[in-house]
Amino acid sequence: MLEALKKNSAWQGRRGPVVLCIADGVGIGKYADGDAVKAASTPVLDELLASCPNTALKAHGTAVGMPSDDDMGNSEVGHNAIGCGRVFSQGAKLVAEAVETGKLFEGETWKKVIANVLNNNSTLHFLGLFSDGNVHSNINHLKAMVKQAAAEGVKVIRIHALLDGRDVPETSALDYIDPFEEFLSGIRANGCDAKIASGGGRMKITMDRYNANWAMVEAGWKVHVHGEGAKFASAHEAVTELRKATGAIDQDLDAFVISEDGQTPIGAMKDNDSVIFYNFRGDRSLEITAAFEQDEFPYFDRGVRPNVMYAGMMEYDGDLHAPKLYLVSPPEIDRTLGEYLAVSKVRQLAVSETQKYGHVTYFFNGNRSGKFDDALEDYVEVPSDVVPFEERPWMKSAEVTDVVVDAIKSGKYPFIRLNYPNGDMVGHTGDFQAVLVSMGALDIALGRVVKAVKEAGGVLVFSADHGNADDMLEHDKKGNVKLDKKTGAPARKTSHSLNAVPCIIYDPEYKGEYELKLNEGLGISSLAATCLELMGYVAPEGYDPAVMNMKK
Repeated sequence: MLEALKKNSAWQGRRGPVVLCIADGVGIGKYADGDAVKAASTPVLDELLASCPNTALKAHGTAVGMPSDDDMGNSEVGHNAIGCGRVFSQGAKLVAEAVETGKLFEGETWKKVIANVLNNNSTLHFLGLFSDGNVHSNINHLKAMVKQAAAEGVKVIRIHALLDGRDVPETSALDYIDPFEEFLSGIRANGCDAKIASGGGRMKITMDRYNANWAMVEAGWKVHVHGEGAKFASAHEAVTELRKATGAIDQDLDAFVISEDGQTPIGAMKDNDSVIFYNFRGDRSLEITAAFEQDEFPYFDRGVRPNVMYAGMMEYDGDLHAPKLYLVSPPEIDRTLGEYLAVSKVRQLAVSETQKYGHVTYFFNGNRSGKFDDALEDYVEVPSDVVPFEERPWMKSAEVTDVVVDAIKSGKYPFIRLNYPNGDMVGHTGDFQAVLVSMGALDIALGRVVKAVKEAGGVLVFSADHGNADDMLEHDKKGNVKLDKKTGAPARKTSHSLNAVPCIIYDPEYKGEYELKLNEGLGISSLAATCLELMGYVAPEGYDPAVMNMKK
């Protein structure tokens, strides 16, 4: 059983709470061109950086458990690292290792889904994000599974491709579709009928999260499962025609169905088929998983629900055990900051709007759905607006701040954690002007939190989970802005950056209890020890070091 935290005999903490503010997607930019964080009007953040101890924290690559330092960080792995105080190998790395070693294909789940297809002479379907962004999925994992399934005798394979344009360049879909079609032609030449069957933009269909917009999942269900939707002869044609008709970037492209005769879908799912959802990240996988697995399902009318064998790439929720079948085991994250505080009988509050609510709860707690102690933990979700983020870039920053300020004033919570999604969710749109507004709104909200922390005699730890708004234009290796091939305008960037993120300690009642110069070269996993030590505790053994050197 986990033991309670030990108090620091030389430091008892402040009279007010420690408030951990995670400004999602707000990094430290490398280039002046495209840095919406620097370009925005943020007087509060500017003052904190000028007057408070601060440092830069690594938030991508191996610092958050990704395979290499070429891999961007993301909100899932970022909040895992922040919440558990250490670095665990994450989904992208675990799946890559399972594929490379062949362990994935030796597992019971793979054997079951393949046997189901072979025994019933049925179809194997793959559904997931069609990119190599390595945030939710990797197309190379898909290729390996298609190749292996064909080698094991599967005769019919259908791919349901969710277009990215969010973790990769915004109009790069054909850069993935065209080479993949060539790959599939090789598979077909060896006797397996493998084809792309349906698709659509990831923010249009299927990949909703936190119950924000079940209509997205319903739209995906109709397209992938029933083959209902606009018909095209090929995925290339679908993307080309839909772009002409709507002007949308990949993540917002309408759904499409592939039909060779203009009427009959080539990939509608039937009884006894097998379906693999090959995304490894959990948040945007749970709702489509529920649609396939749950008998009692109130969210939309699924019509005739085919009796398929469904499996996920990973277990997306360890508490709910969803999905029932999965190919790769997720990291087993234990001894989180939240669990230590619960065992130590410390009240804590987690707050965000819907878009990041699961990040300050589920992911922060090591991929755990429930609370550690119902009596000591309060979670507040502010419902997000269901509109394009560029149309309301301030999001719910004011409402989240209302909850936080009231909580600080109440004196109930020694530890408060919150997430402002603005820099990330609006950053993904590629709309620079909207991101300027989102950062301005965040700064106004931050000013209110700073005021409340000062009045309560607390400490504010300001940081982020990864960068995004700090890098809104594509750059080449020399740092020059790339130009859009069609328009000649600067190429917009909608994916996360590889930049470090700020860590600021605002401690208005500081009296020399720690060194003002903060440690350098650390990652965001150091935020857990930082918060605990500022609260007057000794960080648990094995935690990555705090950013400041506290007197003990």
